[in-house]
Amino acid sequence: MKPAALFLLAVAALAQTAAPKKSALDKPTLEAYARYVELFQIDVQVKIDDPKPAKNFPGYSEVIVHFTYDGGAKDDVFYVSADGQTIVKGDVTNINASPFQANLDTISLTGQPTFGPANAPVTIVEFGDLECPSCKAEAPVLREDIPKMYGDKVRVVFKDFPLESIHPWARAAAITSRCVLRQSQAAYWKFFDWDYENQEQLNGDNLHAKALEWAGKNGVDPVAMGRCLDTKATEPEVNKNIAEARKLGLTGTPSLFINGRKVGGLPFPVMQQLIDIELKHLGK
Repeated sequence: MKPAALFLLAVAALAQTAAPKKSALDKPTLEAYARYVELFQIDVQVKIDDPKPAKNFPGYSEVIVHFTYDGGAKDDVFYVSADGQTIVKGDVTNINASPFQANLDTISLTGQPTFGPANAPVTIVEFGDLECPSCKAEAPVLREDIPKMYGDKVRVVFKDFPLESIHPWARAAAITSRCVLRQSQAAYWKFFDWDYENQEQLNGDNLHAKALEWAGKNGVDPVAMGRCLDTKATEPEVNKNIAEARKLGLTGTPSLFINGRKVGGLPFPVMQQLIDIELKHLGK
């Protein structure tokens, strides 16, 4: 056989035995990759969303990977090239948009308790827990210090993130507070303040009765509120907020977002600095 023919046969044999290239667009392949990178054990559950075009990353698809383990959860975003060969993990931003746009796109403000004007230049979103002592300490900053200092320049929004593993009545409190919200925004914030003021006296056994007693004294229809509590009518809203918190990678409370910038609980002087930075950045 001629040398050229032998060479072609050898190339053909190599082509037949060469392993196919892996693709990150293949879900089992991406899961194995993520487990290897993060050193996740087998009992960590992984769910991978279908890829969708990345808004600010032309030529790449955005793939969200959900990890759950022992009641905890986190989501990671992977950007995968069209051929499935390149993975980018992290935030992709546009110089003309907020560097925190991914957070802003994730956080829904619809139907949430809020005070301050909707068109305020600064919006602070707190993911909090009504049984959380640190949230109780943060409450006066949000409820008193910021309105006094900034007036209509700041809007505050509260979203439920009950830490059930350490706070046994936090979920019930979140459901209760949103039953109040169904009747009145103003009443909601009265309940919010009352909850933190009486946090040490509340527990899983007396919360229901004390909340109904509070309702009767504060212009909230206790009958309608009782029906709401008995049917847990607002629990889907609480669950939606929890899922959103997990998508944002939150693990504790209070977790705050100042115009999308993620921070923890802050004393007022530090909060003031961050608000002033936002106002200066916006030319306000």
